[in-house]
Amino acid sequence: MTVAIALFTADLRTHDSPVLRGALDAADQVVPLFVLDEGIRAAGFRTPNRAAFLAGCLADLDAALRERGGRLVIRSGDVVREVRRVAEETGAGQVHVAGDVSAFAQHREERLRAALTEMRRELCVHVDAAVVIPPGAMSPAGKDHAAVFTPYFRKWSAVGTRRPLGAPRRVSVPGIDSEPLPEAAGLAGGPPSPDLPRGGETEARRRLKAWLAGPIDRYEDLHDDLASDATSRLSPYLHFGCLSPVEVVHRARQRGGAGAEAFVRQVAWRDFNRQMLADRPDVAREDYRHRNDRWRPDGDDAEAWRAGRTGYPVVDAAMRQLATEGWMHNRGRLITASFLAKTLYVDWRVGARYFLDRLVDGDVANNQLNWQWVAGTGAATRPNVVLNPLLQAKRFDPTGDYVRRWVPELREVEGSAVHRPWLLPDDRRRRLDYPDPIVDLDEGLARFRRGRAA
Repeated sequence: MTVAIALFTADLRTHDSPVLRGALDAADQVVPLFVLDEGIRAAGFRTPNRAAFLAGCLADLDAALRERGGRLVIRSGDVVREVRRVAEETGAGQVHVAGDVSAFAQHREERLRAALTEMRRELCVHVDAAVVIPPGAMSPAGKDHAAVFTPYFRKWSAVGTRRPLGAPRRVSVPGIDSEPLPEAAGLAGGPPSPDLPRGGETEARRRLKAWLAGPIDRYEDLHDDLASDATSRLSPYLHFGCLSPVEVVHRARQRGGAGAEAFVRQVAWRDFNRQMLADRPDVAREDYRHRNDRWRPDGDDAEAWRAGRTGYPVVDAAMRQLATEGWMHNRGRLITASFLAKTLYVDWRVGARYFLDRLVDGDVANNQLNWQWVAGTGAATRPNVVLNPLLQAKRFDPTGDYVRRWVPELREVEGSAVHRPWLLPDDRRRRLDYPDPIVDLDEGLARFRRGRAA
């Protein structure tokens, strides 16, 4: 009996799984393996929200494999050491794994390849497991990656994609020991956000089905409206690979319409960031385009921002949504990032680190490069645009419902007045347990312009 290993990483699903399908096609038996990688924990990436979500994903994947006659094998420690052990224990000749783009993932792949070559085993990397179009597949002539989204998206839209793969009917697993499935409490190392979504492919597919049944049609018109909450909320499931982006795009295009087109554009943006990081792994930490900024350090202003106590209600509402749900509306991400990196002129890395610590969908490519986009050090064509939180609130939360949902101190303030509580009558203002603005917007704008021009 021949054996192959399907090494799951950020592709925790059975539907449209090139890794699982590749292993099944290559051998009589397959070891569906997940390693609780000590390197991820040591790097500070196994945060409470993502760890709790991961535990749900692994339990759901194990259940799906058991329905097909298999099971998920869990090991802990260094991923290369554990893969070697499993290959030795089972005689596996191939290891199948999804391609990934972070420096950590690229280094992991290099180490796996070297170790398996030494063992005379084969590493099979599936570059299309986590993206619609693999990085490097359509780089501009003479360049390693695309740096402008609009022409990238035109080309991305024109390129044909593979058809989604069905889930396997049966998975035969050889006899091999496994650690127990991790429990959320033990894996997280701390309390997760109270309203964290449930992890796993089952929940992901339920949400995708509901999204495609109607709400996607309103996406073009309502995706920026904070109070409507009219986005898909599928990002955590794409991050952990509970959903295949290929299948998501395929099914959205089948639905059709302006809403589906706008939604697919956002999936393309995800690929855009990943192909940039694949070529420039350093931009997870370094400016993609240096602006000679003289950033202010982390301090009291950044702490007020983290706590949702800046005195600007739309900023504070978004930060409190993050604390409660481990997720934030995309428009809120833009507003809060601009406020920290430009209005407060605090290094974008401070905000990016906090988002990575809290977001259940915290993804190195999307998080770091979106922060750089807003900060003006990334691929933005207008790097010095500053999002005024009052104008953003007027446009995207005109009645103040989003603020009242997340800032209970202001729940009794009617209508759009909630966005400027400092203008309330003095006696009413004093009764609110809500801070004054920590910065004058005009002064913040002037400071940013001085710092960037220097």
